[in-house]
Amino acid sequence: MATLKEIAEKLGVSVGTVSKGLNGADDISETLRRSILDTAVEMGYTNSRTQKKIHRKMAVFIENMEYEDENSFGYEIVMGFRKAAHNAHWGVDIYPVTPAFQEENRYENFLLQMKYSGAFILGFSLGDPWMEQFHTASIPTLLLDNFIPENPSIGSIGTDSEEAFDMAVSHLSALRHEKIAFLNGSSGSLISDQRMACYLQSMLRHHLQVDPNLAIYGWYVADSAKYHVPGMIARGATAFLCGNDLIASGVISCCRELGFSVPEDISVIGFDDIPLAEELDPPLTTICQNRFELGKSGFYGLQSMTDHVPLSKSLLRPTLIVRSSTAIAKPRLPEPCEADQDSIIFKNPSLLARFT
Repeated sequence: MATLKEIAEKLGVSVGTVSKGLNGADDISETLRRSILDTAVEMGYTNSRTQKKIHRKMAVFIENMEYEDENSFGYEIVMGFRKAAHNAHWGVDIYPVTPAFQEENRYENFLLQMKYSGAFILGFSLGDPWMEQFHTASIPTLLLDNFIPENPSIGSIGTDSEEAFDMAVSHLSALRHEKIAFLNGSSGSLISDQRMACYLQSMLRHHLQVDPNLAIYGWYVADSAKYHVPGMIARGATAFLCGNDLIASGVISCCRELGFSVPEDISVIGFDDIPLAEELDPPLTTICQNRFELGKSGFYGLQSMTDHVPLSKSLLRPTLIVRSSTAIAKPRLPEPCEADQDSIIFKNPSLLARFT
């Protein structure tokens, strides 16, 4: 581990100047401060204060995820992380961030300057500026539903999507559904691609024919349904698996507007089991992620990493919550219709090729 003196010698400045740069003093230039932070990160400097129990703290960075309302997906994750951290006497700061924030603040420089021992990353997309920086980061970092290979300082946590989709497809198969559609979240997301792969794999495992036109990338919002559900129903879909419960709520509304009843005509399964799921009409069958435990596990994993335990991937087990939105299949003949430009055929042909 580098010392202040070594950093000072490399930059040709005094130890006091290095200390000012690391502690955010305002009597040195921004250019010099950034140079000091960059050099400290490059040389593997760790502020000894962050290692002392009384001063230990972590950051939680959140993007593309609601977390302040108790009905939102991220709320219980943040609460679980905070509770576990509080019990272990760690401080936690929450930062909602944007790509612009990431462009303005290099990841490790920010953590070093703010004296964080590690960070939990929620909701980031593959194209975010910090995702590239994670490949070489040395400060312990845990990502939700993302993964960086070959860096022992970066770990991953999530829910087992393979087991989740196996349970969902098995449930629908037992109800004699064969035309099972999947309306996914956005393309360009690691978790979306993982879930698409698990859907395709589960369909084949249950000896069900995969129709690529029923494997669609949308968005993780209810409005996504209205752009895709009419065409998927026209192609003969009798059941929908959805990337989250918000999408499922949109599917139910769209089915109703098209004159179809859920579950008598169309069965629907969501993912997450947010509070909304039980309040829908009909109450939603869904894959439950225990988000509070996910948050707690996120803290325990990150704490282990600060103790030099190199974690790779940790997966929590999902649970299928059966409610009233699934029933015996009611097959229909498919109708000819135009190709959906958001299907896997166009959005992820290389993934489709692995299963055909």
